[in-house]
Amino acid sequence: MTTPLAERLRPATLDEVIGQQHLLGPGKPLRVAFASGQPHSMILWGPPGVGKTTLARLMAQGFNSEFIALSAVLSGVKDIREAVERAQIFQANSGRQTILFVDEVHRFNKSQQDAFLPHVESGLFTFIGATTENPSFEVNSALLSRAAVYVLKSLSEDDLSQLVDRAVSLDSDIRIDDDAKQILVASADGDGRKLLNNAEIALRAALQNKQTSIDRALLKESLGDTLRRFDKGGDAFYDQISALHKSVRGSNPDAALYWLVRMLDGGADPRYLARRLIRMATEDIGLADPRALQLTLNAADTYERLGSPEGELALAEATIFLACAAKSNAAYKAYNAAKAFVSKDTSRPVPEHLRNAPTQLMRQLGYGKLYRYAHDEPDAYAAGETYLPEGIPEPNWYQPTPRGLEGKIGEKLAFLRQLDVEARERDKKK
Repeated sequence: MTTPLAERLRPATLDEVIGQQHLLGPGKPLRVAFASGQPHSMILWGPPGVGKTTLARLMAQGFNSEFIALSAVLSGVKDIREAVERAQIFQANSGRQTILFVDEVHRFNKSQQDAFLPHVESGLFTFIGATTENPSFEVNSALLSRAAVYVLKSLSEDDLSQLVDRAVSLDSDIRIDDDAKQILVASADGDGRKLLNNAEIALRAALQNKQTSIDRALLKESLGDTLRRFDKGGDAFYDQISALHKSVRGSNPDAALYWLVRMLDGGADPRYLARRLIRMATEDIGLADPRALQLTLNAADTYERLGSPEGELALAEATIFLACAAKSNAAYKAYNAAKAFVSKDTSRPVPEHLRNAPTQLMRQLGYGKLYRYAHDEPDAYAAGETYLPEGIPEPNWYQPTPRGLEGKIGEKLAFLRQLDVEARERDKKK
């Protein structure tokens, strides 16, 4: 029991690997790579505890290669240099190829990642990087172009159940209840290493208590509360906030509530979630229901007053309201269109009739002279008036949808545009 359970159960052959059958099944990429007899550089991308390190070790074993492992969390340029020197010694003394495995490769900066390139190109070693982050963002394009990317998946419940059986089988005197087995599987949340760590704690507790079985009571006593995996800065985080946003946009309150609660349960900052809800109110609801923005702002304020967990109810109410509200991205699209136009256009002068005239000189120059005060005209609208700089035709960036309040806004704008047409026709006849 001195060697960690996860290490004692580490697969010795490819057939002992649990999960990742989309890569390791017959005819699948990594199975084919092992059968080819020729290793190639690769990036293994996936969540924690799914077998990235195990696959790298098996590859070195399968290709009869030397194996050098680095952790980007603990290593620096000196360690990289030493690894290169070791690979050169292996090549000179035995002619054996080296597999250099870098765990958490995304933690290395650009210059550190660049240090591997000449040695990958020369064939000194085969590079295998492991990362929990999207390599398109975190791995240099030069290194990425020289490596195949394989995506590993979280272990399924069936995969984790097999792991529990293997763990318990190491001690024939201890068995595990079905109920406790399900709890262990759920506590791992797809992470094989976490499952084995929890199983090891439970096995030690059973031995210490001289119990022959692991049950719910023993797990509760030995493990306590277990948190689901939630990376507050990684792909899991952004995938879940994306799911929340798209559920709101898709008008599905149950799904939106599910993702909100998943993130809160995993430890996401409620203030961050409140800010994202405010963005959804402006981007996806807009003027179809202006109450959405005010309600989300109120929810954010409520959370600041009450904190957790009471204040989270206000965020839940805002989430449900946003999901159920009429949807429009017309204001969002209009803003982006105006922004794009201004970024490419020249700095046009303000028309004289729209300029302020606080001084006598400005009045003499005609500033504001021809301005029409809309409140003094029928329907409080200066029909036919122009408000854009000279030379810019009416762009019609804002196109109201027929949904919610925006439907009424669209009707009003159509009425005002017709007044413009009639006024301009009258001007032509004068």
